[in-house]
Amino acid sequence: MAGLRILVVNAGSTSMKLSIVDEDDSSVALPSLAEAPVDVAAVAHRVVHGGSRFREPVRIDEEVLARLRQLAELAPLHNTPALEAIGEARRQLPELPQVAVFDTAFHASIPEVAYTYAVPRSWREEWGIRRYGFHGLSVAWAAERVPVPRLVVCHLGGGCSVTAVLDGRSVDTTMGFSPLEGVPMATRSGTIDPEVLLYLQRHADAGPDELEHVLEQESGLLALGGSARFEELEASPEPEAQLALAVFCYRVAGAVAAMTSALGGLDALVFTAGVGEGSALVRERVCERVAFLGVELDPRANRAAEPDAELAGPSSRARVHVIRAREDVIAARAARSLV
Repeated sequence: MAGLRILVVNAGSTSMKLSIVDEDDSSVALPSLAEAPVDVAAVAHRVVHGGSRFREPVRIDEEVLARLRQLAELAPLHNTPALEAIGEARRQLPELPQVAVFDTAFHASIPEVAYTYAVPRSWREEWGIRRYGFHGLSVAWAAERVPVPRLVVCHLGGGCSVTAVLDGRSVDTTMGFSPLEGVPMATRSGTIDPEVLLYLQRHADAGPDELEHVLEQESGLLALGGSARFEELEASPEPEAQLALAVFCYRVAGAVAAMTSALGGLDALVFTAGVGEGSALVRERVCERVAFLGVELDPRANRAAEPDAELAGPSSRARVHVIRAREDVIAARAARSLV
């Protein structure tokens, strides 16, 4: 239903954001749940992993909560804080409908060839082992802002993914069964050879909980450069910090090329989320590596960019944009459809 103000709770891996979103998509930050205005119609919760069960927004009840708890181990940095936020919102705002909106839902359109792992059928059918994809709310907003047939979206923040969007629908993305797959991130490793984990289990007496903790919270840029913050890495002259940036940009550029292959070409490239919006250096280095795809940045526009802005140089065959992430708008619209 249009015309309703929605309180959006976005429990990310590195932050908790509360906002009130109006029908015109404008929003204001909210300091706490206790300060929610009286005219709010519903609470929309961003939930990262919906598994194979949740492909549409859903009103939260005890059955839904039970299913979400079962999924928490697949996205511990995300679903666990989301569950905590849902519990707190239900306690403080019991009269309001609570709606879960899933990052995985946008990627439900990924074709079988892209979501299938080459593992035994029993794993795929009995345990739901497949690629799901994440950051769907952010990618959906970017695709709305840059409506071209062949779009690659780089969501680069605490978590990072690169997604191929064909005619507004996701057709491939770098994250998979969990938000751990793909390019390196702030504290997450991204894709590594699975044999590394088996080797460490055999020879370093490392159990699954320890390995998961290291891969989720002690890897990525933190492990390579000593900091998970891009501004610190960019300012540091230390070789380790520069290696972290180089590895990151190299892997993101490779992912852009792979996603372009899934699309059969590239009409536009989008950078979004904290790093994508805030780091001119990352945008420059990634675009330099994918120049063969027809991408050319305007250096001055890139250095001065404030989202939303177009950054392509005059000879660029593909458009380049920096777009402010607005997951709250997509979540609010989804909640309105259920209240």
